[in-house]
Amino acid sequence: MHITQLNRECLLHLFSFLDKNSRKNLAKTCHKLLEVFQDPLLWSLLNFHSPVELKKDNFLLGPALKYLSICWYSERVKVCNIEDWMKNSFQKDFCSRHETTVSDFLLDVCNRCPNLLSLTLSGCGHVTDDCILQLLKNCPKLKSLKLENCVRITDRTLEAAALHGAALQTLHVDFCRNVTRAGLDRVRERCPSVTLRADRSANMIPDSRPEKKLMLEKAERKL
Repeated sequence: MHITQLNRECLLHLFSFLDKNSRKNLAKTCHKLLEVFQDPLLWSLLNFHSPVELKKDNFLLGPALKYLSICWYSERVKVCNIEDWMKNSFQKDFCSRHETTVSDFLLDVCNRCPNLLSLTLSGCGHVTDDCILQLLKNCPKLKSLKLENCVRITDRTLEAAALHGAALQTLHVDFCRNVTRAGLDRVRERCPSVTLRADRSANMIPDSRPEKKLMLEKAERKL
C-alpha cells in the first residue's frame, strides 16, 4: 500500500511523529501530503531551540496552537543575557542580528493563536515586558507562563499577569534577575490561586548601570 492510500486520520497520526523539517519535506512530495501538512490539527504544539528556527517555513501558526516553547541553549545565544553595558562590540553586533526575532514571532502568535494555553520562554534575553503584556491581552486562555533567564523581564510582567492573566494558573520567573521580591509579593497577594515560582530571581543582582558597576568593583576591592 502506498502512503497516499492511507486515510486523513492515519496520515495525521504519521505526521505527528515527525519533526518540523521532516514534515515539510514529506509535504513536498504530493498535494495530498501537503494538505495534511497544512491541517491545523497537526500544529497544536511547537518547540523551538534556536533563533533560526523561527524564521523557517516548516510550521504553521494558527488557532489550533495551544503549547509553545522557545528555549535557547546555545552558548552563543547566551550572550544576549549579558547586561548591555557589559557587552563588547562583537557581542553587541551578534545580539543586534536577532534582537527582535522572538518578539516579532510572539507578535504573530498574539495575532494568530488566541487559544494558546501554555508558553515557555528560556534564555530569550531580548523579550520585553511589553511583549508579554501584549500576549496576555491577546491570549486570554493562557494557563501557564514560564519564563527562565529572560533578563529584560521586570515587575511589569508580574503586574500584567495579575491584571490580564484571568485564566493563569502557573507563573514562573526563574533566573529573571530584574524581578523584585516586592513585585512577587504583590502577585501573591492579588492572585493567591496562581502557582508562582521565582527560583534565583529576586535574590540575584539585577542589571545595573555602568556607574553601579564601578561601585560593585570598589566594594570587591575592599574585601
